[in-house]
Amino acid sequence: MPEQKFYLTTPIYYVNARPHIGHAYSTLAADVIARRHRLLGEDTFFLTGTDEHGQKIERSAAAAGIAPQQFTDQVSAEFRTLWDRMGLTYDDYIRTTEPRHQRGVQRLFADLHQRGQIYLSTYTGQYSIGEEIFVDGPPGVLGPDGKPTETVTEENFFFKLSEYQLPLIDLIESDTFLIQPESRKNEVLSFLRGDVKGFVSAAYDRALFEQTDDVSSRPTPFNLPADPLRNAEEDGKIGRTALGNRYVKGHLRDLSVSRSSFTWGIPVPEPAASETTQKHVIYVWLDALANYMTAVGYGSDAPEDVAKFEKYWPANLHLMAKEITRQHCIYWPAFLLAAGLPLPKAVTAHGWLLFDDSKMSKSKGNIVRTETILDAFGTLCPPISAQPESPRPPTKAEQDLFATDVLRYFLLREIPFGQDGSFSFEAMITRYNADLANGYGNLVSRTLSMIARFCSSANVMGRLSGASVPPLRTLHDESHIRFYPEISSLSETTARSFGQTFNSFDLAKSLESVWILIARTDSFISETSPWKLLKEVATAQNLETLETLTPEHAAALVRVEGILYTAAESIRIITALLYPVLPYATAKVWAQLGLGDIEVATRNGELKNLEWGGLKPSTKLGPLAPIFPRADKGLAQIMIDMENPSAPKPEQPTPSRFVDETTTHTAPVPTDPTHPGAPPRTFALGGAAPGMTVAGSLAISTERTGTPSHTEAPASGIFANSAAQSSLSGTAPDTPQIAIDDFVKIDLRVAQIVVAERIPKADKLLRLEVDLGYEKRQILSGIAEWYTPEELIGKKIVVIANLAPRKMRGLESHGMLLAASHGEDGKPVLATFGEEIALGSRLK
Repeated sequence: MPEQKFYLTTPIYYVNARPHIGHAYSTLAADVIARRHRLLGEDTFFLTGTDEHGQKIERSAAAAGIAPQQFTDQVSAEFRTLWDRMGLTYDDYIRTTEPRHQRGVQRLFADLHQRGQIYLSTYTGQYSIGEEIFVDGPPGVLGPDGKPTETVTEENFFFKLSEYQLPLIDLIESDTFLIQPESRKNEVLSFLRGDVKGFVSAAYDRALFEQTDDVSSRPTPFNLPADPLRNAEEDGKIGRTALGNRYVKGHLRDLSVSRSSFTWGIPVPEPAASETTQKHVIYVWLDALANYMTAVGYGSDAPEDVAKFEKYWPANLHLMAKEITRQHCIYWPAFLLAAGLPLPKAVTAHGWLLFDDSKMSKSKGNIVRTETILDAFGTLCPPISAQPESPRPPTKAEQDLFATDVLRYFLLREIPFGQDGSFSFEAMITRYNADLANGYGNLVSRTLSMIARFCSSANVMGRLSGASVPPLRTLHDESHIRFYPEISSLSETTARSFGQTFNSFDLAKSLESVWILIARTDSFISETSPWKLLKEVATAQNLETLETLTPEHAAALVRVEGILYTAAESIRIITALLYPVLPYATAKVWAQLGLGDIEVATRNGELKNLEWGGLKPSTKLGPLAPIFPRADKGLAQIMIDMENPSAPKPEQPTPSRFVDETTTHTAPVPTDPTHPGAPPRTFALGGAAPGMTVAGSLAISTERTGTPSHTEAPASGIFANSAAQSSLSGTAPDTPQIAIDDFVKIDLRVAQIVVAERIPKADKLLRLEVDLGYEKRQILSGIAEWYTPEELIGKKIVVIANLAPRKMRGLESHGMLLAASHGEDGKPVLATFGEEIALGSRLK
């Protein structure tokens, strides 16, 4: 029988900003799924990568003053470096700027063109730069990313998407093309079907209105047609799917699949290119989605690539966040149907990570860097005890893998897969202590330490130390191995249910079932209290000198052996189930159980069929060491400080201490900027800007050491907080007092930056367009030395709205930004918000 294959993909991440834990969520989940399928013996291929074309990348590169290829090289390398640091087991990393990908995309485009599925036309519409899609609506309508669209008129190639409305509905309704969870499937179907009732209602309203100009003689609701839906079907405007559901015919329109207004993309190939009057590049979504095929050989005629494509395509699973479900579930299957290629078997979308009830995004300033979590939780990693007498400190790589386990577990246990879930550092620490330190880690520690203390040579079910016990049963006897059937039965039941819920992507429920087994095994040890049994025997007889025991005492010792074996075997099954989620920690436990290398066991199929009794009696334990030391609550503040290095601290925190019964660790905030755990620096390619609040609401008050010049600072729109001038010295600021009547004349409003760009020949100035809710303004700001345009777009700030307009460099500036100043060079730190607030709100 041929080996079963499993091909899964993450989305390829857009390189407009650095990776954060939202990206990590998708990739960690995919890694867990890949590890699970590998341990089941399947030929697993796990793909990830980066999406590097499009107008947004072209503009970001220009703003950074570098070529697009250099820009994408830098950001893509950050993604790959982070995935490697986390120990993710991807089999390939695809970049859309690679020749193999370009070759495959051009072949797909040419094939669709040759089949008559692509035609040339012109289009005028609203284009969302952030999402790289056209949007219905008037000029300036907000796109899916909440930012105003741009009016675009250009020559485009169009794909005949409208022809695939009914085929797509039928495939999705029948689950031939499976979309999970059900809520995402319903959203896609709702879009494809259109608003049937609204369409019919509007059509009949128009018909009634057009019947007569005499309003009084128009039909009333009481004499409307009895079944307008049926009439609409008879008129051919409403159709029925294979399952009998109604849909609006013609609701799905053709899709633009090329752009001619910019050049950063894959060129449209011949013969289509000869039809155009100007150079075209392929639409970023057709380009990006094809990566799932180009990575496994599509577009190449080399025999090995052809064989690879035949082996792995179609993909078993596309995994992604919910905001790109439509592109994957409408555009992508339609392209494949048109090209005569097999469809992927399933698309599964997870929810968003929410902070303060809103999605993490750079524009909202609520990004959490994965590196912060790795550096902070990595300090908890226990010493490595390959030699019990001389444990060594963990390496940085080992600390990263330990912390990745913690993050992986928290995301999958805390957030039901497919739903949105809240993230906070405090919740992560709470979950870590409750489940990993007090749960799994404590069970392993107490069980194996008792075996090491009570049994000769630290053998599982070995002879109890100092006792010469005539074997009442052989230790290989099945009845002895199942001495406590409740635990053995629960362990086997948990292994079966774990697989079932895992296959349906109910990962939180899978983990919940394991922790029920952990809790029950732990309580079983407490209930049976093997140490009490040993104490009773030792009190009654001197085990060091007696050659024989009374039958009663011998039976008690056998019970102790049974208790310890039952707990250890339960831990073996628990560890095997948890391996895909906690690969670093479970490897340590597996070795402590005396079972060797867990990766070797995975390849040998030892983690596949988890039947009771797999732990052989008299197995010698490996060196013991803590698994999950407890974390102090102070770790949360350390991570907040790492994410907000410019925020003031009410008092200097003492280093956090993390204690277990054998080891104490300290985790000071690194001060060396080159240290991996150092606070982030302002990053020209999308890093967190000073003033952003993450996992906490922190006010900003920094020192002003100089006064602005009259040539640049007034023009820059920086309203300096002079009260901050002496905030560190403790003396009162030397500024004139004003009356409240003077203060209320200043109209401070909440605004959002919607456009940010450099001004030619003005090194310090940026041109900003801000949305005040009731109107949009242009403001010139001298912050180009400290902020890049791409990190400002979408940021909510405070502006002085009633400042008289003035002209500079031929441009009008109407308003001023509110900022504090920081450091000796007077670096501006924009005033931002840690929670949602309506545009135009007045500060009082």
